Amino acid sequence: MAETSPTRHTLDLTDRVVIVTGGATGIGKIYSTRLAEAGARVVIADIVDEANQALAKELTGRGLQALAKTTDVADQKMTEDLAKATADKWGRIDGLVNNASLMSVLGRKPWTEIPAAEWDRVMQVNTKGPFLCALAVYPYMKAQGGGKIVNIASSRVWEGGKWRLHYSASKGAVLVFTRALAREVGDDNICVNSISPGFTLSETQIANSSNSHMSMQADADKCFARGQVPDDLVGALMFLLSDASNYITGQCINVDGGRSMH
Repeated sequence: MAETSPTRHTLDLTDRVVIVTGGATGIGKIYSTRLAEAGARVVIADIVDEANQALAKELTGRGLQALAKTTDVADQKMTEDLAKATADKWGRIDGLVNNASLMSVLGRKPWTEIPAAEWDRVMQVNTKGPFLCALAVYPYMKAQGGGKIVNIASSRVWEGGKWRLHYSASKGAVLVFTRALAREVGDDNICVNSISPGFTLSETQIANSSNSHMSMQADADKCFARGQVPDDLVGALMFLLSDASNYITGQCINVDGGRSMH
């Protein structure tokens, strides 16, 4: 029998305990599903309780490891309860995927038409949320000797992106948050990285986009002549959660089919 390459073990996520915020809907649902299929113990932390419970039931029904913990990431008490429930269930927290955000429900409009209250809510979820979740898991990761935090930014940070100025600004903050936090927790052996997805044909994106807009995005200046789907992001996520990326921190992997190169 051929000897197993030692490299394979560095990519193994078996029994890794990973929290995925916004993990029951949109791209997050694919993250949660693929991580569970890879053997991880996944905590699905979406604000939508019904979707949380349904996905956890589906995954555990397939013999996979999943826990539903309904969470509003802008609520500090709920993020603290999320971290505690995870540690109580599986004894540790190996990874946090800060995926929850407001985007597709916002509608596309000029910046002059964005209500101040809507701007504030986007910042609460998209920038304060990753901060609160990282703050909640940090004591557990520090105590166990390390961990992985993966923040989901957006390719808008490289190209600007018309409309949804509040969303674009919040994802720019996520990029800098990633870099600054990486410098603060390196001594604790915690890696902090980000992924910047391009326009992705998730369930929520399709439900909130016109056919003409999706067609325009599909025809954008990319290297591949097809639309981006959620599974296109999974490889980068798994890499950043695995031991294969143990000496990578403060970085952003852009996954948009080559539309933006940096």
